[in-house]
Amino acid sequence: MKKIIVILFLIVSATNSNAQVKLDDFGRVVLNTYLPDNIAIPAEAKNLLLTKLNQITSNNGMGGSQANPRFVITVNVNLGTKDIIAGPPQMIAQNIDITFFVGDAVTNTIFSNTTLSLKGVGTNENKAFIDALKTINPKNKEVLAFLEEGKMKIINYYSTNCDFIIKDAQTLVKQEKYDEAIYQLSLVPDVCKDCYFKCLDTLTQIYQQKIDADCKVKFNEAKVTWTAAQTPNGAEKAGDILSAINPMANCQKDVTAFIKVIGAKLKADEKARWQFKMKQYADKIVMQKEQLRIAEEKGKRDDTYRENQSQRDVILQEKQSSRNYELDKIRINSYREVAIEIAKNQPKSVTYTNIFWR
Repeated sequence: MKKIIVILFLIVSATNSNAQVKLDDFGRVVLNTYLPDNIAIPAEAKNLLLTKLNQITSNNGMGGSQANPRFVITVNVNLGTKDIIAGPPQMIAQNIDITFFVGDAVTNTIFSNTTLSLKGVGTNENKAFIDALKTINPKNKEVLAFLEEGKMKIINYYSTNCDFIIKDAQTLVKQEKYDEAIYQLSLVPDVCKDCYFKCLDTLTQIYQQKIDADCKVKFNEAKVTWTAAQTPNGAEKAGDILSAINPMANCQKDVTAFIKVIGAKLKADEKARWQFKMKQYADKIVMQKEQLRIAEEKGKRDDTYRENQSQRDVILQEKQSSRNYELDKIRINSYREVAIEIAKNQPKSVTYTNIFWR
């Protein structure tokens, strides 16, 4: 059998075409489309090929973004025979083989591949090439099977490396890189059930550490601001800093006490303005606690419902009954908002290295 060596990724910078990062980019399997800058096809054909790759991933819920550039879908193009069809007008029939790949750009691993043999006809080579690419069907059975195989291997990657992912995140926490740790754990797809929930529990701990550390910094900053200027203007500035503290941070008792200290120093008319400002912050705390209370109550009702199901259903739900999914939903959005900011600040281009398939 003929041995084929295909260079998948060259050392180039590749910019992802789907720049916007959304909440739902986290918690699912994502593939980023990539074509080398020096791929030997016409410019118009390259644009069409990128569109086809984006259609393949988006139609199957795997459309990429800047959230996670690690896993990619790409192609290699091999030109086949070229036939001249007598005219008028004279036409060119071009045969090409397109090999699709799903791979891990970090470990240089190919997860799946498939080859489609295409034929296009046009008045010149470029038009024949583009005509061939137009025949790529994103719903082709071979393409769907190849994509599913790649997806399952990505899921397997997370499942088998879960402990390492969590350990790496905990290392980042020790370096006080809370946002980076949250970002890494937020990338785990929810289809990897065991790993996903392990990471979610770890995320809860890390997020609390993050907001507690942030509260300490802001609280000290507010105290310094107030000490430097114990005036209505100083109170205003200190209040702005205190209002930015997460309502669920563990330092709320100290913050509340400090708010009273500032209020006691202000005159009656100044105090009214101060109390109104701090009332807004207190209302934010109450609202968040109420959301958590409602989620807890709904979680209890869901548990009761599960207990009333048939014995078979109870067994199927037994491992999950200890979780409160309503609370999880609230927490997940908070974690992913942090992860989105990290993703937005990542380099706009990604450097991929050489991967070979034999």
